[in-house]
Amino acid sequence: MNIKDFFKNDRFACHAAGVELLEAKPGYAKARMLITPEHLNAGGVCQGGAIFTLADFAFGVACNAGGRLTFSINASINYFRSECEGYLYAEAHEVFDHHKLPNCEVRVRNEAGDLVATYVGTGYRKEVELPFDRP
Repeated sequence: MNIKDFFKNDRFACHAAGVELLEAKPGYAKARMLITPEHLNAGGVCQGGAIFTLADFAFGVACNAGGRLTFSINASINYFRSECEGYLYAEAHEVFDHHKLPNCEVRVRNEAGDLVATYVGTGYRKEVELPFDRP
């Protein structure tokens, strides 16, 4: 199994929110999400939770791509602009690769490359090997 097939099993991010994994390697991931009417809040812009889901998914892939099961234990997000259509892209970089507590930064951008949000997360790595071929 490859890493993209493994993460297609994320029922919430991939199936409910429509997040698509574009690239993955240890410590790095890029994903995108097309904003649909289901992502819009009452004000007509993409709901913060949808943007968080995109960023959190990219974080999860980047931190798990090395092959050890890693869960988020802390995350925060800052929103800079609202979006109501088009694709959003999340690019995650693991900035500190600790054997137990990795730290990752994610930048979410729109199709024009404008910064929409930044996400910072810390994970907890378990001693569980994941069932996919390493990228």
